[in-house]
Amino acid sequence: MTMLDKDINDLKVLISEKDIQNKLPELALKIENAFNSNEDIYVICVLKGSVMFCADLVKHFKNNVQMEFIRISSYGNETKSSNNLQAIDLTLPNLDDKNVLIVEDIIDTGLTARFLTDLFKIKHHPKKLIFAALLNKKCARQVEIEPDLYGFIIDDKFVVGYGLDYKGYFRNLPYIAYFPE
Repeated sequence: MTMLDKDINDLKVLISEKDIQNKLPELALKIENAFNSNEDIYVICVLKGSVMFCADLVKHFKNNVQMEFIRISSYGNETKSSNNLQAIDLTLPNLDDKNVLIVEDIIDTGLTARFLTDLFKIKHHPKKLIFAALLNKKCARQVEIEPDLYGFIIDDKFVVGYGLDYKGYFRNLPYIAYFPE
């Protein structure tokens, strides 16, 4: 038994599984239209939070994809970003002159998005770089950056589910939820 200080029964659904699944084909089409339809897309999944979103999203692509995974953390076990990015694994193949799609679960402070966007432009020199996020929490932004594409705008709530976690829990939920204050 776990001593987690949050209970799944207290969660309130913010975005339903149906709404998420209905959004994926629309996002996939926008992404493919942004790239040349006959060129491969190198999909960079930012672990751990975006794994479900990324896996479901690429199922809708008609382009050939190469999937790569990187790991960055800014929350730790807290409900607010620590503003301290930990690059845990950034190992990638040569992406020079490739179509690159960065897939992230949420953009809130913008620090991770800015870090990744700058890193890819400086180190990897992609032909085209697109940043897609499932959730866009504009109200928490600390740096000026917007995802190229996103699924949903959310208010200033700490959310879990569909890959997003609290202390490692709740990632398996098929919807996005929050704990009421």
